[in-house]
Amino acid sequence: MRILSWALRLAAAAILLQTLFFKFTGAEESVYIFSRLGVEPWGRYASGGVELVAAILLLVPATTVVGAILCVGIAGGALMSHLTVLGIDVRGDGGLLFGLAIAVLVSALGVVAIHRREIPWLGALLDA
Repeated sequence: MRILSWALRLAAAAILLQTLFFKFTGAEESVYIFSRLGVEPWGRYASGGVELVAAILLLVPATTVVGAILCVGIAGGALMSHLTVLGIDVRGDGGLLFGLAIAVLVSALGVVAIHRREIPWLGALLDA
């Protein structure tokens, strides 16, 4: 389980950290996405900041489950944006961004399941 946990954590963190470059440099696709959502530029920066925090929390063993729960929220928000505003294929990307959001969600849910007993306030109840 330790190896699976690290594989899932690294996958989710790598995806989140890779997208930061595009958000923080104002890449055309990121500006387009956040403009369509009506939150450009502050939403792009805030999203990037939250994703950076989530990736760090995910990789620190003491905060892994908190980072994973945050990743579930991030990926859920991204998926809802795709399904309600952006569409699955954003500017001809073939659904790549949608697929990456699904990958983060699945990875994060796996980490939450593996580390469920470490969830603050709830983990102790799982041992009872």
